[in-house]
Amino acid sequence: MALTLTAAVANAACNAMTALMDGGSVQFQESDDSVVATCALDTTAFGAASDGVATANTITADSTAVGGTVDHAHIMSSDGTTSLLTATCTVTGGGGDFEWSSLNVGAGDTVTINSLEYAMPLS
Repeated sequence: MALTLTAAVANAACNAMTALMDGGSVQFQESDDSVVATCALDTTAFGAASDGVATANTITADSTAVGGTVDHAHIMSSDGTTSLLTATCTVTGGGGDFEWSSLNVGAGDTVTINSLEYAMPLS
């Protein structure tokens, strides 16, 4: 038997998770975990969830990327050392959690996140 969350439960779970991201960041890393770029999340990282989905508030671009080849990302808590989530990164159309026109980032490039959502499925 499959379990189904009510919208209220999904929203509560989603809001609890996104609250952990407040003041955190998204770190894009190479396969050896060296940081390529870091985009800062807002003090209140996400708006309130609706039907289990929360949309990120302003995400500050990294205008001084270290550079490298992006392999994956970590969504970090505000302490900068605790990884809350690991995300895949692919080129556009590759199905990654973050899709890039190119995974190669030059030193000093600006890295921008256009949008970010976190979802707690209802079922």
